[in-house]
Order: sequence, then structure tokens, then C-alpha cells
Amino acid sequence: MERTELTEPMERTERRERTERRERTERIRRIPGLLAGVLGFLLVLTGITASTAAAATASGAGAEKRVFNGMQIIFRTDTPNAFCTIGAVGTDAYQRKIAISAGHCVNGKEYADRDIPENIQPVYDRNDIASGPIGHLRYFKDPEGSMVGHATKDYMIIELEPTVVLSSQGPHLKQTGVLEVPGGQPSPNALSPAPNSERLLGAALFNNNELVVSGQLGVNYGRVTNAAQGIYQSWAPHKGGDSGGPAIWHVPGSAYPSSANGFQAAGPWAGITKAIALGVPPYVYTSSANILADLRARNTAQPGVYGAGFQVTTNP
Repeated sequence: MERTELTEPMERTERRERTERRERTERIRRIPGLLAGVLGFLLVLTGITASTAAAATASGAGAEKRVFNGMQIIFRTDTPNAFCTIGAVGTDAYQRKIAISAGHCVNGKEYADRDIPENIQPVYDRNDIASGPIGHLRYFKDPEGSMVGHATKDYMIIELEPTVVLSSQGPHLKQTGVLEVPGGQPSPNALSPAPNSERLLGAALFNNNELVVSGQLGVNYGRVTNAAQGIYQSWAPHKGGDSGGPAIWHVPGSAYPSSANGFQAAGPWAGITKAIALGVPPYVYTSSANILADLRARNTAQPGVYGAGFQVTTNP
């Protein structure tokens, strides 16, 4: 078309609109981020991994989609090797189906630390991408400069699809509820008075509290050696990709996972995998107390928060 004084403003308008559309698209793509700018560094520290992805398989026609602790999740179908893990599933006080994982698995400051009612970030079962999203991201805490997630609030909330079936039974761990610690130190995130579900396990020499954890290394357990600020250090190991994965409290007298019981264990949900950090032992976990306390505090300030009043499912 011949350029005229009329077509030039039209062309400028079209270029501007194309630029704005491209910028909007890029902003949406950056929301999950998967720690894009520092991914290489965080491969070691946070649990996002570059190991070979398991093959994605489609669910059978009409099959129920079951969601459980220990399920590996991804946020983009074109990056199946950048994954995290679900730590617990259940319902909140508003009867929404909820899954909890680690906050450092995603980034994007414009969406951090607020509820996200928009369905802008789907979440997929890494081993069953073809079944479609199992839910959408509703909240994550910005790490605020930390390479291993926020100090006490390193969690994300996923609202699951109403059609999924919740299960308390993961590959190795059956979660029997939420851990309560009568008389324990309150979480630093707790309002006063703190309920028993927002109190921490003891880690002094005379305490023998142990975590049992599940991930790519199978199922492992170890004593809690430090509980400062509601971050548990334990000898129970994990590796990249296990971030957000499940940790339960070993109920004294109950069976440890072994070949005799199929490497299974049962107990109340105690927290989620956080990172491999400097320290002895190097394996750290965000306590369930910290997560539940922060959810209650946020819901007190602004009722309706996704995940508030979370309870682990009782479904088998």
C-alpha cells in the first residue's frame, strides 16, 4: 500500500499495539518464572532440578484424577525438568481443594505475597501432563532476596480443580492429619494465642522428634536437630526437585519405613521440603506450623485467603 500522511499514523498505532500485546504476553510468561534468572544456581539450593523427566502419560478416558502428597508438579508443559513436589493436600475453611508446595518454586514480584484469584498460572502433574491442569497457583511468598526462599514463609498455595480426588496416601507417606504440639514454642508467624497446630517440635538434646520424608531418594527419616524460627533441620535427606515435598512426624512407637512394610510410614503432616543449605545437617524443612500460622494471620487481616484453615484430607 502506498504510504500517505494517513497511513503513517495508522502504522505507528499498529506497531504500538503489537508492542503492547508482546509485552503483556511476556509479563504473563514471566509470572511462574521458575526462577529463570538464577535457575542454574538454585538447582543445587532449592530443589528445582534438571534431571531426566518421567514420561508423561495420558489419563484414561473418564478416569478420576487423584492428587496426593509427593506428586511432582510443573508450571510449564515445555519445561518438564523444572519441577517441584506437593507436600500436602486437603481443604481450607472455605471448602476449596488445596495443595501446598514451596514458594521459591515460582517468582514474579507483581503477583507475590497476595492472593491470585485469576487463573493465570496452571499447575500440572509432571507425570500426567496430558490430563491437563490439576489446579492453579493462588499464592506464593516472594523470597525477598534469599536464594533458598523466604526465611519463615516459603510456601505456595494451589487451588485444585473441583473434579480432582484428594488422597492422604502418597507414594510412601500416609498423612493422618496436621501435626499438633501442645506446649510447643509458637511459630514466629503465629498470632497470640497460638493453637497447637501452630507450635513447633522441640529440638533439644532430650527431644527425639524425627521427620519422615518422601522424594526422589525414596523415603528417609532423621532427627530434628534445630527448630529455630520454625525451620526444621534434620538428617532426613532430599535432592533437587523435592522442594515442597512432604514431611511427617514420626509417631513414637510406630513402624519406621522398611522393606518389611513396603517402605511406608504414617503420621501427621509436619512440613515441606525447603532446601539444602549450609549447616549440619544441611537438609531443611519449613514447618507446617509456620505455614498454618501465616495463613491464619493473613486471613484474620483479610478473610477469604486461599488455604486458610487448611486441613489434610481424610480420604484414603
